[in-house]
Amino acid sequence: MLNRSEAPHIKDAVEYKIGLKKPDQFKLDNGVEVYNVQAGTEEVVQIEWVFKAGNWFEEKKLIASAANFLIKNGTSNKSAFEINEFIDFYGAYLNRSCYNETAVVSLHCLTKQLEHILPLVQEIFLDATMPEDELLIYKQNMKQRLAVNLKKCDFIAGRKIDALLFGEKHPYGVYSEMDDYDAIKQDELIRYYQSYYKNGHCTIFSAGILPANYQQLLNKYFGHLPFNKNQVTNISHPMLPSSQKKWNILNDPDGVQGAIRIARPCPLPSDPVFPKLQVLNVLFGGFFGSRLMANIREDKGYTYGIYSYLMNHIHASAILISTEAGRDVCEATVKEVYHEMEQLRNKEVGKDELLLVKNYLIGTLLGDLDGPFHIIGRWKNLILHGMDESHFHYYVDTIKTIEAKELKNLAEKYLNPEEFYELVVV
Repeated sequence: MLNRSEAPHIKDAVEYKIGLKKPDQFKLDNGVEVYNVQAGTEEVVQIEWVFKAGNWFEEKKLIASAANFLIKNGTSNKSAFEINEFIDFYGAYLNRSCYNETAVVSLHCLTKQLEHILPLVQEIFLDATMPEDELLIYKQNMKQRLAVNLKKCDFIAGRKIDALLFGEKHPYGVYSEMDDYDAIKQDELIRYYQSYYKNGHCTIFSAGILPANYQQLLNKYFGHLPFNKNQVTNISHPMLPSSQKKWNILNDPDGVQGAIRIARPCPLPSDPVFPKLQVLNVLFGGFFGSRLMANIREDKGYTYGIYSYLMNHIHASAILISTEAGRDVCEATVKEVYHEMEQLRNKEVGKDELLLVKNYLIGTLLGDLDGPFHIIGRWKNLILHGMDESHFHYYVDTIKTIEAKELKNLAEKYLNPEEFYELVVV
């Protein structure tokens, strides 16, 4: 019989067992690997064509991002307007994104409309023309956006800290200038497109309520394309981080706010230490209840928000603290960041605070696995980093079992102010 004098047990998030649904996997006739999660309640589909075509592979600045943007802006038979009209007619969304190592073309549509839209995607991969008029519009828009952003201290700080960490010529640290947009040529974009899209290395990730003949559809439209024809060479880029650790940049003499970035290199996501650092990072500045937020926002009132992050690059990683504060309190804000580092180095975190952090991480992970689109996103991240399901389970186990002493040891190793780059831009 139910005893109503006793409150029921409320389970902590760390008590839940978390699994990761495995994707189905197959290869097209041309060797393209396909990963798909067949799940969900709505008749919708998400497909991502992931190419090794990020700025890691470009020989000239901005070619990768420009080629990615213009890939759906015209073919020999269709203009950009006609392509967009076609997609809108079927209530679909065709997007493209360019990252450091990869470039993505993604499609969201109703399951019943998939067969109508795939021929258009095939045409884009076979016959994108990068029209000169679309390139001119792209250049104009990007230069206007850059002109506006160059007036913002947080934009200047964001790209400068990357250059300090990795070097201005490294793909992770390079940033664009006005002249770089003027220098983009149509023939360069077409060559890049032909090498890294039309004949490039492709992997397909899909999720949702996929049609019964999904494998046949993909093979029909993409299984005979020259994907993977060109072998991807192992390109290496030397990192040349700055020798100067502290930087103060005056971008706006009349500015009333300063952008603060404090960062240092850390192990790669594939390193066993990385999941442990993720726990330390959340405690330090990774959520609204973190040490940095409690001190610098809630207690001191120096900022509306301050966070720390772990960069998730494939070839390098870093710990980054980011905030904007009043011009007159930037120095005090930096001092308090270092104070919180010192606290974590010198004193073990309490049981209740550590449990809160663990519950937050597990709860966030549960939300990140809600639905097929999130699940395939998790798998995509693992696969592109050369990891498998065991890394996911190791991450979960690390969250559940890590002790306060181990976090203190990590802080002693990775939270030393003298090893951080310190940047303030006003």
